[in-house]
Amino acid sequence: MSEERDGAGWTFAYVTMLFFIWGAVTAVNDILIPAVKEIFALSDTESFLTQFAFFMAYGIVSLPAAAVLGRLGAANAIVAALATMILGCLVMPLATFVQSYPVVLVGLFVIASGITLLQVAANPLSASLGRPERSHFRLVLSQAFNSLGTVVAPYLAARTLLQGGLFEPGPVTDAKIAYSLGRIDVAYVFIAVVIGVLAVFLFRVRKQITAAAPPPEPEVRVATAFGSPWALAGALAIFLYVGAEVTIGSTMVNFLEQPDVLAVTAVRAGSLVSLYWLGAMVGRFVGSGLLYNLPAGPLLTAAASVAALLCLTVSQITGPFAGMLAISVGLFNSIMFPVIFSLTIERSSAPSSATSGLLCMAIVGGALVPLVFAQVADASGSRFTAFLVPVACYLVIALFGWRASKTSPLPKAELGASPH
Repeated sequence: MSEERDGAGWTFAYVTMLFFIWGAVTAVNDILIPAVKEIFALSDTESFLTQFAFFMAYGIVSLPAAAVLGRLGAANAIVAALATMILGCLVMPLATFVQSYPVVLVGLFVIASGITLLQVAANPLSASLGRPERSHFRLVLSQAFNSLGTVVAPYLAARTLLQGGLFEPGPVTDAKIAYSLGRIDVAYVFIAVVIGVLAVFLFRVRKQITAAAPPPEPEVRVATAFGSPWALAGALAIFLYVGAEVTIGSTMVNFLEQPDVLAVTAVRAGSLVSLYWLGAMVGRFVGSGLLYNLPAGPLLTAAASVAALLCLTVSQITGPFAGMLAISVGLFNSIMFPVIFSLTIERSSAPSSATSGLLCMAIVGGALVPLVFAQVADASGSRFTAFLVPVACYLVIALFGWRASKTSPLPKAELGASPH
């Protein structure tokens, strides 16, 4: 019995390392947006296509990823996901060599495809490695380390991508362009090396992961998730949550730079993005403790309601306080993804891998909601007014949490999947 517990404990640690990696890689996009905007002379809408290309992978790849997980099992699927991420990182030097923004978008799509498979495999794995009644606690704890990655990455990326070259005063020159393009190479080659080291390590312990992980479900049909009302409701909540979180993170640099907010430089604003993700990290550690004793549904409702109120306030005021409130939304974002995920898995009548695939597909909200935000900002001429978009998102999430608190989880036998 103790050996089984040790195996599950080590597997949980390995899975949590993966959460850190994909959090860091995803958060680099917030800094890449102002970088590519300057390098390729893009409009705001064109620069936001970085998030569109990245998060569209979730909509396209998630359901096939669930099928891949069923065939390969967790360990092999995770190694394949990391290899895909490395390939995407190595597309970025090609993009800078040919100076092509569309190739940058291709590289981001490939990276996100790997992360999608990683999430489909790792989220249910984290939830299942231990006692069923502690699934919320484990998943939120893993997400806390995901948040650690999102804190570290923007700070380092801002100092890599937003300094020197085109971000120095003076006229644009070929030398400045070449320097800024080279900084993208440095960032993504470094990421590829880190992922490669982790992939080698995980490949060596894949048998341990397989032994501790739930058995694969080779016969599962991922389309069955569309037949579960709770899977669909959870997918909508994930769509809106990721959309709101990515929207705020993506606009943060340009928002804080504004004279009527903080009036700071790009590199300073980029560094402050880390505070947005720091709030999410702190909230996940605190939230994991709260969820150990408190019901998940009401806590989700409270967090989403406060986030909606903060965004509503930002839409109505200006000045440094608006910037502070926008950054503080990250604290209340903290528990939303893991709690929505685990509440849905518990209540969905579809197999867990199919439900996980649908939930990860819903992360496509990170591609679409930011574009709605940009359209509102362009139409109104104000990024402040556009904060009404995340307000609407958070209100729907609060309703999901309230409804989940009124509905009991399905018995294990009805889940059609491995026990959690």
